[in-house]
Amino acid sequence: MSNGYAIENWSPAQPIYNKLHYLTSQPIYCVDDEELKKDLEYFETKCAKSKEITTEAKNYIPGGVQHNLAFNYPFPICITKAEGAYLYDLDGNKYFDFLQAGGPTILGSNYPAVREKAIQLINECGPVTGLFHEAELLLAKEINKHMPGCEMFRMLGSGTESVMAAIRVARNATKNKRIIKVGGAYHGWSDQMVYGLKIPGSRAFLESFGIPKGAYSTTDEVRPNDLNMLEQMLKVNKLRGGTAAVLVEPVGPESGTRPVDFDYNKGVRELCDKYGALFIMDEVVTGFRIGLGGAQGYFGVTPDLTIFGKVVAGGYPSAGGVGGKKEFVSGMAAGVGTMMKRAYVGGTLAANPLSAFAGYTAIQEIEKTNACEKAGKAGDRITAGLQGLIDKYSLPFVAYNQGSICHLECSGAMSYDFSSMFLPNSVIPMLKAKPEMLRRKVAMEQMGAAYMAHGIVTLAGSRLYTSLADTDEVVDEALNHFEDVFKTVTKCTRNLDK
Repeated sequence: MSNGYAIENWSPAQPIYNKLHYLTSQPIYCVDDEELKKDLEYFETKCAKSKEITTEAKNYIPGGVQHNLAFNYPFPICITKAEGAYLYDLDGNKYFDFLQAGGPTILGSNYPAVREKAIQLINECGPVTGLFHEAELLLAKEINKHMPGCEMFRMLGSGTESVMAAIRVARNATKNKRIIKVGGAYHGWSDQMVYGLKIPGSRAFLESFGIPKGAYSTTDEVRPNDLNMLEQMLKVNKLRGGTAAVLVEPVGPESGTRPVDFDYNKGVRELCDKYGALFIMDEVVTGFRIGLGGAQGYFGVTPDLTIFGKVVAGGYPSAGGVGGKKEFVSGMAAGVGTMMKRAYVGGTLAANPLSAFAGYTAIQEIEKTNACEKAGKAGDRITAGLQGLIDKYSLPFVAYNQGSICHLECSGAMSYDFSSMFLPNSVIPMLKAKPEMLRRKVAMEQMGAAYMAHGIVTLAGSRLYTSLADTDEVVDEALNHFEDVFKTVTKCTRNLDK
């Protein structure tokens, strides 16, 4: 590794897709019945306080939790302490933290230097004033220092808000209306982006309930890693209102769950220039995780607009923003509307002193500690270890990583082949494939429960984020816990239909 980036060598996409296709063509593998009983007994006996409080929460909170990441089988775990590489629950159980709040805490959970600065600011200023604070400027300059393409930065409250704002800016700048996203990519939950969500080719079939069709009528979906399909969509769109922007996750949809080739982003940049669309790069996960220069620095591609979230608040709330070329981002200037045609955005708590200063401090600490590169080495180590276990126990599982973003596909639920759904009248193959996808999703949830019962917190049982806190000793100990799970895995014989 060099220049502080988390990735030493980029893996071509097709060999990974071949492995994922093989996984989904095989019978489902899962922990055996006896092990599943033990795992569920762990939750009942060792996590009784978590069960009690989250059961009560269902009376007051939809589903019992306030965030999608907290939904876990058989029930959510209540966390009371976060420290470095570990989490601790209400019952006193200790876990390896490979969730890392969904990716932002590359320094490790509750990093002391950021926490101390946050406490100092709260003591002096309080978390929010509604007026300007120096931290807003410090953060914007710090982002520009590492990502020169972000000539200006407007901080917002979340990645979802930031995507909404960037799309509004793109339409205002180009006078075009259509937006192209990559199938399976997650760009927040706004009406126009809940389209082709999670599963490529699914368009509005899976998640668009409660959304009028008109809300996503100008959203288009293309296959991951397919520049030819992207160009064809750009050509078609010239006849129906033009393309305002192409929106991508630079390592591939769902944080690289469906990877792309190294030159993919360069190809997107060239096509956007050719057809007069803005290139929006969603760096909510990759920004300051792939490297201080983000994925755009790693790939050597400068987007017109960059979406930020998570880390720009240092792991604190109100984490989002849009960076990019001055000619575009300046269109989000605050204040009362004038004759200037600007893209209106708002948010009273956006860029509050606490979040802005925590983000500024976190980025400085990332640079000081070389956290991106160290977390990337931890990602390489745990991925290599997982692959060794997969080989040892002759499992069809797939392990790969993009630096500190690590993927462990045990059922292929998130990688099921829905390529036929890009064809006209694709609702029929969707309906035929859905039962198998759901069975694989159940298997994924049960594997996630098995990991947690053995002291490992992952994202949905299929993704891990490593951090500065993941030393060689931490990773090696975690691999021993993974092996305790893998040695009980066999072809699944139980009913996985819900």
